[in-house]
Amino acid sequence: MDRTLPKKKWNSKKITTIAGITALVVLITGSIYFTSGKSKLNVDSERITVSEISKGKFQEFIPVNGIVMPLTTIYLDAAEGGRVEEKYVEDGAMMKKGEPVMRLSNTDLELSLANQETAVFDVLTQMQNTRNNAQQNTVSKLNQLADVDNGLQEAERKYVMNKKLFEQRIIGSQEFKSSENEYKYQVRKKKLSERILSQDSVSVRQQLKQMNESYDRMSNALQLMKKKVGDLIVRAPVDGQLTSMDAEIGQNKNKGERLGQIDVLSGFKVRADIDEHYITRIFPGLTGDFQLGEKQYKLHIKKVFTQVTNGRFQVDMEFVGKAPGNIRRGQTLQVRLALGDETTALLLARGGFYQQTGGNWIFKVSNDGKTAFKVDIQLGRQNPDYYEILNGLKPGDKVITSSYETFGDVQELILKR
Repeated sequence: MDRTLPKKKWNSKKITTIAGITALVVLITGSIYFTSGKSKLNVDSERITVSEISKGKFQEFIPVNGIVMPLTTIYLDAAEGGRVEEKYVEDGAMMKKGEPVMRLSNTDLELSLANQETAVFDVLTQMQNTRNNAQQNTVSKLNQLADVDNGLQEAERKYVMNKKLFEQRIIGSQEFKSSENEYKYQVRKKKLSERILSQDSVSVRQQLKQMNESYDRMSNALQLMKKKVGDLIVRAPVDGQLTSMDAEIGQNKNKGERLGQIDVLSGFKVRADIDEHYITRIFPGLTGDFQLGEKQYKLHIKKVFTQVTNGRFQVDMEFVGKAPGNIRRGQTLQVRLALGDETTALLLARGGFYQQTGGNWIFKVSNDGKTAFKVDIQLGRQNPDYYEILNGLKPGDKVITSSYETFGDVQELILKR
């Protein structure tokens, strides 16, 4: 006999349907939650760096590498080209002014010197001959003038005497006129002789003057040539240490080629390379400091070289006060170069967070230390240790300064211990 069975309220089909609906609701809810800007991420607090915002002294500076150099360096260049024949000293030697460093040889230059000496000797010989000829010519002209004076005196005597005799009618007019003409002729002859002698003297003086000037020019050229030959022996221009010597016996050196340098050991300076990004902010007078041993030393910029090479430019810095006693040429110093005066500011320790945020926001830790959330910030100046905070944080706030690379786009961090 058939009987009616009671209907089941929870069959497998119904359970499956309800489970599917529930899962869909959970999925939709989770999607809405995670896309609503309130995503969270669990973070191990031991794997992050938390820094506290503080108020203190801030100075903008950049780290630069400086090389210790002598305060004054004199370069040794080849004044004349030639072959290196002899080296008197080696690199690193202490030199006195005028001491020889090396000797070069230049056959063409030495031959030119010999030719110049010969030319000067020829001019000098010609001058002596000209002077002797002029003296002989002058003596001859003076003898002629003496003869003219004697003839004039005799003609004048006859003229005066015949004039008296003619007035007394003792002699005739013909004899008187003859003596008068002779006298006038001797007067003109003397004037002409004196004029010739004067012109000849002027001509000789001009000729000798020109030859003297020519001799002086050639003598000066000879002295210059001797100096050029003398420059084949390279000498120390000042007292100091010979460094960077680049010459070997038998090597040919061109005119103007660098042979070495003399470092004047009266003091030291520091030459630093700086990124061209800062070229508009670097000027003489800026100060820097460095640590050597347990003591701090200060420097100031003396000169700025504005030429940019491979994205960098150079500055020369001098010590403020006494330089360290144990400092050496070529030593590298880590210098902190200040770009401004020291001021009071809110300080944020530098960290890897900046790579992901660009300094526009940061994760701020809650008061209970269990969570961290995004806050917008504004940064100002910076140095290798700190950022200057202009807005968004206050003293005592704690923020995460380590890298955010693994955080993705989450808005809140759950800090687990």
